[in-house]
Amino acid sequence: MLRASSASRKLLLAALLLVTPPATWGLDSDRSQPIHIEADRATLSEKGNQSIYEGNVRLRQGSLHLQGDHMTVLLADNEVDKIILTGKPATLQQKQGDTVQHAEAGNIEFSASNENVILLGNARVWQTGGEEFRSERIVFNLNDNTVNAGGTTTQDRVHITLQPKNKPDPE
Repeated sequence: MLRASSASRKLLLAALLLVTPPATWGLDSDRSQPIHIEADRATLSEKGNQSIYEGNVRLRQGSLHLQGDHMTVLLADNEVDKIILTGKPATLQQKQGDTVQHAEAGNIEFSASNENVILLGNARVWQTGGEEFRSERIVFNLNDNTVNAGGTTTQDRVHITLQPKNKPDPE
């Protein structure tokens, strides 16, 4: 069982509350839900300003579900600086209105300083029964709700699938 000091628990809770993207990504009610974390191992270090979770890492908060092999939470000046989730793939799933938003990549990074979610390595974002967005690198800027995608070579192309708004009835 993981035991941590009260200060460590407060730092961890503050760090993890920031992993939930703003309401435009998910449900408002997710932020008020308890956070549940499971992992094979956990190391919390107040002095090192980081928390590390290893082995089948799962984080759940309301409709937000994260899963990966390794999660690191880095703090700077007692504030969350970065959360990094890695896996084969690391996955994110969250309800967005009436749909479910999915994301997967080798690395999923949340950067608090510039409010970015970065998907690296075979990145894919899709909605159940809807659009799909694939690239080697996808960056969501949560401040201005923009998306940038693409890699560093011409082989790292962006692939987007858009569904028609009104699907014709099959005859």
